[in-house]
Amino acid sequence: MPTENPSPPDSEKQGSQGPQGSLRSLGLAMSLPFTLIVSVVLGGGAGYLLDRWLHTTPILSLILGVLGFAAGLWDILRQLAKEERRESGNGG
Repeated sequence: MPTENPSPPDSEKQGSQGPQGSLRSLGLAMSLPFTLIVSVVLGGGAGYLLDRWLHTTPILSLILGVLGFAAGLWDILRQLAKEERRESGNGG
């Protein structure tokens, strides 16, 4: 009997961490595309407004759109690295 008592709490701990980790991963996966889209839209939108204000060709829209894309990728990589550090800290 004493060997059965420690076993259920361990399995309960694993069960409670599993769904939390799954929900956190799902939330991260759902937010990453929005991060990329919003950064490109903001960069391109700012470039568009500057192009209209300065009466230039759409060069600023393209440049700021590409910079927005790069910033979005950087933020996604930063979030993924942060999540990986969190998971490796809990697992080890």
